[in-house]
Amino acid sequence: MSVEYRHNFPLDPTDVVRVFDQSGIKRPTGNLPRIARMFAAPCLLLSAWVDGELVGLARSLTDHAYCCYLSDLAVDKQYQGLGIGKELVRRTQAIIGDEVSLILLSAPDAMAYYPALGFEAAANAYVIRRTH
Repeated sequence: MSVEYRHNFPLDPTDVVRVFDQSGIKRPTGNLPRIARMFAAPCLLLSAWVDGELVGLARSLTDHAYCCYLSDLAVDKQYQGLGIGKELVRRTQAIIGDEVSLILLSAPDAMAYYPALGFEAAANAYVIRRTH
């Protein structure tokens, strides 16, 4: 199987919803206009494609100088375990460079995944949660 990776390639919101729903990640996929807004102007968007079908994505917000927030990392369950998520993170790091911290908030079900990619748990984070 050959996986093609694309950098800042525009994504169709319906494809994004399909990958989110098939990956197990919890996002507001019942609200297509909101998904479209989420992907209208990300600072850094990497996507993974197999035979022309979107199968994974990494969406980040960054200043390219100090910090990068990886807000979405999702891979269709059919393609999980093949290294696609790891490669999306690796490519994100390659683009932002080693002067930039890569930060994320993990979904509870994915807490064991991120240390294997080199992420360290942070005890100094604070969040004001969205209400919906």
